[in-house]
Amino acid sequence: MKLVDQKQFFIQVQSIPDSLYTVEEFILGIAAELAIEEDKLYGIMLSVSEATTNAIFHANKKDPEKSVSITITADNELFTVAIKDQGTGFNPVSIPDPTKPENLLKDSGRGLFLMRIYSKSLSFNPSPLGTETVLEFDL
Repeated sequence: MKLVDQKQFFIQVQSIPDSLYTVEEFILGIAAELAIEEDKLYGIMLSVSEATTNAIFHANKKDPEKSVSITITADNELFTVAIKDQGTGFNPVSIPDPTKPENLLKDSGRGLFLMRIYSKSLSFNPSPLGTETVLEFDL
């Protein structure tokens, strides 16, 4: 894939579970426009879905008065997704490693694990207004 210029996309959704479908369609539309390869698209979709789920369910507590904004920037080599919630934040280090034997049956930690596996980089930018999760993927 060769993009001549950097492209940017934005969506803002309510913090309700049905918004996950809207975000999925948003990502699929961008992937089609940019001709992202299917093998790369799987990791992007899974990671963005996990990050958006965390923003809606854990950060914003499914409060329909709160929103999640997603900004995507794509250029020749990098696909960057920034997901911003309006929650109080969290400490990623405190999330248990789901691969350790004592955590195998726990529900928490799998989303972060998958985001780390499929993305080139994963970072969190906390602020008084919420946390921004930034995922980068090679194109």
